[in-house]
Amino acid sequence: MKILIFAGSLRKESWNKKLAAQAAEILRGQGHEPEVFDIGDVPQMNEDLEKDGPPPEAAAFRDAVAAAEALVICTPEYNHSLPGPTKNAVDWLSRAPKNLLRGRAVAIMGASIGQHGTVNSQRELRWVLARLNAWVLPGPWVLVATAAEAFGEDGRLAEKSTVRRMESLLKNLVETAERLKEEE
Repeated sequence: MKILIFAGSLRKESWNKKLAAQAAEILRGQGHEPEVFDIGDVPQMNEDLEKDGPPPEAAAFRDAVAAAEALVICTPEYNHSLPGPTKNAVDWLSRAPKNLLRGRAVAIMGASIGQHGTVNSQRELRWVLARLNAWVLPGPWVLVATAAEAFGEDGRLAEKSTVRRMESLLKNLVETAERLKEEE
């Protein structure tokens, strides 16, 4: 199964980019075809940019999502909320001529340097995605707190229980996407 993964963070050594890379590794191990897409070049949503269709960077992102059967969003949390890059990516995906989130299976996970992981960001992202008619997986929640300690020097999560939750969430994502495909 083709699955697109993106991190809602722009920093080169982002914890969420590391989380996305590990999610891709887990999915490859499960026999799937993950693609990690870097949203760093996707411009800020601005209707003026859409006069002749989306700009090339946004079009490439939309095309990559359209080609996938499921989506994984690794979101940080900024100031107890959804960060701009994550929301901007969602905004581009929901634009005309087609809301690419409608009916799509979506898994959310996130890493933060704070004590509560990304619970606020994930809660808000779930609400937004639900309003856009995405099939947001209810869990298990993957909340990586104190990310600087959670990741080893190799850039991978060290805590086995968090990795098991990731594996379970990704397995649930694939099962949900397959069920949705059968129902079409």
